[in-house]
Amino acid sequence: MTSQTLQKVDHSALKANQLVIITLSVLAFILNQPILAAFVALVMGLGSALKVPGFGFVYKSLLKPRGWMQPDVLDDNPEPHRFAQFLGFLFMTTGSISLFLGAGVLGWSLVWIVIALASLNAFGGFCVGCAVYYWLARINAPGFSKEPPTGTFPGMKPRAGQSA
Repeated sequence: MTSQTLQKVDHSALKANQLVIITLSVLAFILNQPILAAFVALVMGLGSALKVPGFGFVYKSLLKPRGWMQPDVLDDNPEPHRFAQFLGFLFMTTGSISLFLGAGVLGWSLVWIVIALASLNAFGGFCVGCAVYYWLARINAPGFSKEPPTGTFPGMKPRAGQSA
């Protein structure tokens, strides 16, 4: 592996983003509200465009100031997390469109895939979208150039104190 410069990534902001996505998506399903799923997709898309966690504002303005979540800043690459959020946006958007077109099984299935993958990341520390990013980098796909932090399995959350 080549040497690379890692950036500081607050994994608490990422986790808060995932928890809001999970909560709102499950609520959309329970209440049968495709508009809520579409709202989640919109916020994820805006976050992707702005290169920030879509629901990061919840962390910054509510959870962190009240001490409900503490920063978890690690040396990491932000690009795989952005890519993962973009993939989630695509799934949520396709799911929402399917719901509005009357394809409920397809639509809710896509929403539940996002819920499952966000849950795996939030509670298990494994980001499937990040793993896909690193695998694409491994085959030299254009636009995918980062490697996981040294000693970190592709897609796993880096451990504190690891460096490149």
